[in-house]
Amino acid sequence: MQDAEMFWSASHDELKQGYIEEENQFICLLCGNTVQKGIVYPIDGTLYEAERYMRIHIENAHQSVFEYLIDLDKKLTGLTDHQNRLLRLFYQGKNDAEVQEEMGIGSSSTIRNHRFVLKEKERQAKLFLAMMELLKDKDNHAPAFVPLHQKARMVDDRYNVTQDEKEVILKKFFPQGSQAALSTFPPKEKQRFIVLQEISKRFKNDQKYSEKEINQILEAAYHDYVLLRRYLIEYGFLDRKPDGSQYWLKK
Repeated sequence: MQDAEMFWSASHDELKQGYIEEENQFICLLCGNTVQKGIVYPIDGTLYEAERYMRIHIENAHQSVFEYLIDLDKKLTGLTDHQNRLLRLFYQGKNDAEVQEEMGIGSSSTIRNHRFVLKEKERQAKLFLAMMELLKDKDNHAPAFVPLHQKARMVDDRYNVTQDEKEVILKKFFPQGSQAALSTFPPKEKQRFIVLQEISKRFKNDQKYSEKEINQILEAAYHDYVLLRRYLIEYGFLDRKPDGSQYWLKK
């Protein structure tokens, strides 16, 4: 299962802890890193069993599940910039007076009102989630949509693609198979999303690439590798250093 599929299909509890458990391993939902069961992992002279090691990985690599989630695009979280900042300050343990002073808005009672609004949003989310879960048993006509990668940018209708549409797009633009070269660069946004998602699979998690290495990998996919590189960054699949000296798969 792809990282995005695991992330969006994870249960509420799994999402909170940041990883899922399979028969022989634990998998980080935030980056896809795996930890094998039955192995003891050393860190600074201390030995940790697999699940504890996974929790340490999340802390070291992502700070916390909260930090990872709140950094996602606001179209994925449903939070306004104002709400995002409030939640960050609450998570830091600041009281209402401290939050009010740092944000420079209203009074302590204003912050309490914001807390109430956020609690209302939480209640609505719980009800909506329950209704959507119940709907799954009745809605036999719901299409299977291609899951969004967590670092998707400009989240809009271009991501409204079903699994069936994905197969058609891949066959059209990769007639020799998805590991071969593109026949042409897609003219439509939805097609670009699918093609770029497929090309991003050619890169490994936790590996840094030089510009030369990136260009070599992309040139095997399409002659205009600069175009591919730009769109992979624009769509949130790749990230890079400001000077372009290193690239990596965005988590």
